[in-house]
Amino acid sequence: MVEADNGVDAATTTAPTTRPRPWPRVLRWASVVGVLLVLALVAGLTTSVVLVRKSWPQTSGELTLNGLEGEVRVVRDDAGIPQIYADSTHDLMLAQGFVAAQDRFFEMDVRRHATAGRLSELFGDAGLESDLVVRTLGWREVAEEELPLLKPATRSALDAYAQGVNAYMESRSLSEMSLEYTLLDLTGLDYQPEKWTAVDSIAWLKAMAWDLRGNLDEEIGRALASAAVGPERAADLYPSYPYDQHQPIVQQGGVVGKRFDQDAEAGGRRLLPRPPLDPDVTRALASVRRVLDGVPALLGKGDGIGSNAWVVDGDRTDTGAPILANDPHLGISLPGVWTQVGLHCRSVSPACPYDVAGFSFSGVPGVVIGHNRDIAWGFTNLGPDVTDLYVERVRGDTWQYDGQQLPLTLRKEKIEVKGGDDVEITVRSTSHGPLLSDLASAAADAGVDLTEDGLVDQVTDVGTAGLDDDGQEHAVSLAWTALTPRPTADALLALDRASDWNEFRAALSDFAAPGQNVVYADTQGHIGYQATGLVPIRRAGNDGRLPAAGWRRDTDWTGRHIPYDALPHVLDPASGIIATANQAVIDPGRYAPYLTSDWDLGYRSNRIDQLLAADDELSVDAMSAIQLDDWSAIGEVLTPYLLEVDLPRGYYSDGQRLLRSWNYREGADSAAAAYFNAVWRQVLHRTFADELPEGLRPDGGDRWFAVVSALLPRARATWWDDISTDDKVERRNDILRASMIAARDELTALESPDTDEWSWGRLHRLELRSATLGESGIGIIERLFNRGGWKVGGGSSLVNATSWDAREGYEVTTAPSMRMVVPLDDLDAARWVNLTGVSGHAFHPNYTDQTDLWARGETLPWAFSEDDVDQAGEDVLVLKP
Repeated sequence: MVEADNGVDAATTTAPTTRPRPWPRVLRWASVVGVLLVLALVAGLTTSVVLVRKSWPQTSGELTLNGLEGEVRVVRDDAGIPQIYADSTHDLMLAQGFVAAQDRFFEMDVRRHATAGRLSELFGDAGLESDLVVRTLGWREVAEEELPLLKPATRSALDAYAQGVNAYMESRSLSEMSLEYTLLDLTGLDYQPEKWTAVDSIAWLKAMAWDLRGNLDEEIGRALASAAVGPERAADLYPSYPYDQHQPIVQQGGVVGKRFDQDAEAGGRRLLPRPPLDPDVTRALASVRRVLDGVPALLGKGDGIGSNAWVVDGDRTDTGAPILANDPHLGISLPGVWTQVGLHCRSVSPACPYDVAGFSFSGVPGVVIGHNRDIAWGFTNLGPDVTDLYVERVRGDTWQYDGQQLPLTLRKEKIEVKGGDDVEITVRSTSHGPLLSDLASAAADAGVDLTEDGLVDQVTDVGTAGLDDDGQEHAVSLAWTALTPRPTADALLALDRASDWNEFRAALSDFAAPGQNVVYADTQGHIGYQATGLVPIRRAGNDGRLPAAGWRRDTDWTGRHIPYDALPHVLDPASGIIATANQAVIDPGRYAPYLTSDWDLGYRSNRIDQLLAADDELSVDAMSAIQLDDWSAIGEVLTPYLLEVDLPRGYYSDGQRLLRSWNYREGADSAAAAYFNAVWRQVLHRTFADELPEGLRPDGGDRWFAVVSALLPRARATWWDDISTDDKVERRNDILRASMIAARDELTALESPDTDEWSWGRLHRLELRSATLGESGIGIIERLFNRGGWKVGGGSSLVNATSWDAREGYEVTTAPSMRMVVPLDDLDAARWVNLTGVSGHAFHPNYTDQTDLWARGETLPWAFSEDDVDQAGEDVLVLKP
């Protein structure tokens, strides 16, 4: 498909390059006077230095803090990572809130506006698309409903954290909190941040659940692909998980009664796919997909979102003790998603039970991933199917269900817009959930453009998709478990306190959304795994793979969920290895409850399993090396076919010669990897772009590894043919030849005519952008906050998962957001690194100091004991009541 018309000359056509949708361009509405003032300020060096440093935190000496009960000590190392020591849980959490605000209050404030659907208050109509979706889903309302469900200890911790944030804000002007506020103030923003509340922290968990929500995109994609190429060919694009090639996480056990027993015999079922969706609602689905894409990806989006986590027992290490490793793959941003912190009660007791360190989110108390004095844990996204789209039959303010017309639930929302009129919407819901298809009309009424996606370009009137002559409308609703209030916040703090396997499992029983794979190790030598999440049990008419008929009772959720004790878990497997990389959790042939059918297809996990099994004396350094593994599974499959292609001798065969000695590794210095990835991108575009709408075209991730691997042996498959050429039927080698020729020309233009000067890292760069002012559209402002130019190795669906999107170019889109390795025999020998620094203040020494280490594949020592923390300490801040 999409082959050059003739020979070499025309084959220089390359895959198009587009940029992902940015966060709101926050200075689009800035006045000319405001911008000039900004430029004048940054032009004066002395003024600039004072302005930039005005919001930097005090990290040594003493400070008086309202609300403290006793003295708190904050020790920071040269990376600025705070280790906090207190005598009570109240003081520990209050100090964490204060320190987080010191480092990242602007980020916290923007996040809470995003999760409340209030970005437009800060950024004008550029925030409307996101606000419309978040208000329709009601994230903030659900968070408010979750607050009274929490245990008193969790509620107290949240309140203390909020006290600390508010203590930071007291008596501070905007310019004393961040450089961003200073610049926004100059553009006319009349703003004073509201006090922080416990709900602000809880609402962030909704954003986390949304970005890691499972197969909603696949559900829409399957339906739209079926409409574009028919259900049989669409099935080629969504291959099943290869259980015979890539082993799942748990390889033993089954459900006995309502409990998972790791020693039980297999006993499950395989679900059959549902019939294709009626094509008359594809326009509504296309508009829903486009509007949902407008929500800022706070953790990232796309196939690159995933993680690696594994643990091995002492029989497989050089010390005889378990080692645990984790590196979550999330969207790249500046500052990064994570911040590092240690929380230490001076005397651990029931009144003050914390001695824990690791990675957390700014705005959330406690540690999310890390270790305490007894156990360590790591997360990867399980990705259970916790969302379903329902096609609803709506007439006026009623909807059809089981032969009856029932009233829709109506809710009014008013969105305040900076510099514009308020926007009012009516959110309509069925018993399944809110009508997402209404968002298309609401967006159009608010002046939001929906024409950037090729799917929606086909929609002439998205607001009345499926409207019948009698006024019946086909609408699309969303059922999502995270819209049901649950005490997930309880789980995070209980996990920080857990001291053994039983307490670890008990803590995770409250972890409702997003569903996670959690690996475990303890200082007693045990290793384990637990699946988490609130996973719905569906009726027989709905397998979750395609939108369901909302008017039929047999497509409903039952109202029950897979019991926590029935979710897969294992302690001390005989293999001594537990590896998770978003692959299938367990073969459905042995496990009856339906988790999902849309797993990562296991290329990363298979490679990790191979590397771990090959070494029975694994060390911390060996674990770190595995995290950096850049071997390409698709490289091994596709390269032999590329070597068989007949190319003109000389210039066009230079790249092919590189592949003859390529070891399938994608290091930053590899010329062969640069050429291969340029060819891979061309192959995807030329094979599929002529038949798939823009929004469904290949991004080059694990699903496309499987699709193309299955297609390559079929040299005459219809996918290879370019339907735009009437006088020729293209075959596999036609497409491969044209792709290799185009890739050679592209690398000549982007890097050099000399193949010796090619390198993958020159194409595959890490560019860190501030999600707000870094996307302002004003170059001098963006340069204040953005950093970039790191040449990195790795790639999509490699263990070193520095993903890129073949529809856009070669720039890194998602990446390991942190890396950690924890040996359970010596916690002070653990290693960690963040994608960015702990500071959110531009130009601060800890803004991107860890990025240099991260890009080189290095890590920092992770001091944990008080003696080692003090020895590594550079600054000590004493907080007094």
